[in-house]
Amino acid sequence: MTQGATEPSALATQQGKLTLALLCGVAFLDFVDASIVNVALPSIRDDLGFSVQNLQWVLSAYLLTYGGFMLLGGRMADLLGRRRILLAGTSLFAIASLVGGVATSEGMLIGARLVQGAGAAMMIPSALSLLTTTFSSGTERNKALGAWGAMAGIGSAAGVFLGGVLADGPGWRWVFFVNLPLCLVALRATVRLIPAERGRAVLRDFDALGAVLATAGMLLLVYAIVEAPDVGWGATRTILELAGAATILAAFAVNELRRENPLLPFSIFRIPGLAAADATQVIAIAGFYSMFFFTTLYMQNVLGFSKIAAGAAYLPATFGVAIAAGIGSQLVGRIGTRPVIVVGALLGAGGILWLSWIPVDGSYATDLLPALVIMSLGLGATFVGVTTAAQAGVPPDRAGLAAALINASTFLGGALGIAIFSSIASSRTSHVLANGASQPEALTAGFQRALLACAIFVFVAALIAMRATNTRGEPVVEAGPEAVPQPEAA
Repeated sequence: MTQGATEPSALATQQGKLTLALLCGVAFLDFVDASIVNVALPSIRDDLGFSVQNLQWVLSAYLLTYGGFMLLGGRMADLLGRRRILLAGTSLFAIASLVGGVATSEGMLIGARLVQGAGAAMMIPSALSLLTTTFSSGTERNKALGAWGAMAGIGSAAGVFLGGVLADGPGWRWVFFVNLPLCLVALRATVRLIPAERGRAVLRDFDALGAVLATAGMLLLVYAIVEAPDVGWGATRTILELAGAATILAAFAVNELRRENPLLPFSIFRIPGLAAADATQVIAIAGFYSMFFFTTLYMQNVLGFSKIAAGAAYLPATFGVAIAAGIGSQLVGRIGTRPVIVVGALLGAGGILWLSWIPVDGSYATDLLPALVIMSLGLGATFVGVTTAAQAGVPPDRAGLAAALINASTFLGGALGIAIFSSIASSRTSHVLANGASQPEALTAGFQRALLACAIFVFVAALIAMRATNTRGEPVVEAGPEAVPQPEAA
């Protein structure tokens, strides 16, 4: 539209800046909670008497419902109103955080984490789609996505640090209580800053069967992936669960093709670059997310770092992510998403490869710090490049769905990575122990093998990105439901 050219940039206004801060704060909150509990797990186990088998569900329960409900949350945002779904998700997240903080049993805490993940699955796609529709011009859109990518990347790294500080300070329960004031601020800011919008669909148009099938299929898939390391990938139970998930998702696909108003219009995948961006995110995040997991275990169980020390070790990485995301958002507008993602993934793979050489008597200054800095630069660039590519050319009425797809890819990648690489680490550790090695030597050998696999995954993500459409992140101003935008740059 010619009018749009004369309209002031949203980022030039005070309300625009506050809105961006709010939406990035939502991203930070949700990504922090995926990792903040990690360092507090030993304290939770001792206080609530968790079994070793059930302790993993404090982490996995969040990922299960986050990934399982993400598609539904994104489509609800498009159809029922993004502001409404953001408020509902934030309220649910706050209530679950309160219950988790006062939990007195295994079941109560795991249940709270399940509900917390469902709330986050409503918050993230609503917030990201609000961002991409609020900041509509190419330049400000790239800046906003750069800020979003920085907050998401920083949240993943900072969660470990904050978890250590809180667990060693006021106690593990504050890992959950700290969410309450942040959620209250977010709720108030959402009411004040985000205009109310009328839902774009009536209830009879909502694809209820598709919602049930998509959610059930994703829940079963993530559950099977999370449980596979303990049950065994070749176990009958795992095979049946994966087959069941595939069957349900196939039924979902058939339903969507027959529906006039599907939950997931498959035409969205005709948008150049979107499918490749989602695939790149799954593979890259599998490596990046798992790297934090194994490096933290190495620092605590081999080098003997305290909770706070292990968390503080990631502070340089948080700055690296922020710097790379800021630079990456500028470069996207000049050279496109493909070079930013490829270079970022190669840097990330190189940093993780360096980490895969960690020795039993390792030093933070020489064996961890340089590798973490290199990895963080790669993570920041990759995250902002992929997020921009996954949102470019998406019509406004599909913004929530596109946001849900990229975030579902993120958490599916995280769950998949932990499941696959934990099996690799455990197998290697058991083999080395059987040959008479000490516990620290065996653990280190397992972490080395897992980190090498993480590096390979991130390198593969770079190869996938090389085949992706290159775009400078320009949105579609107006488009019908079946519009298929063209890439901005070859």
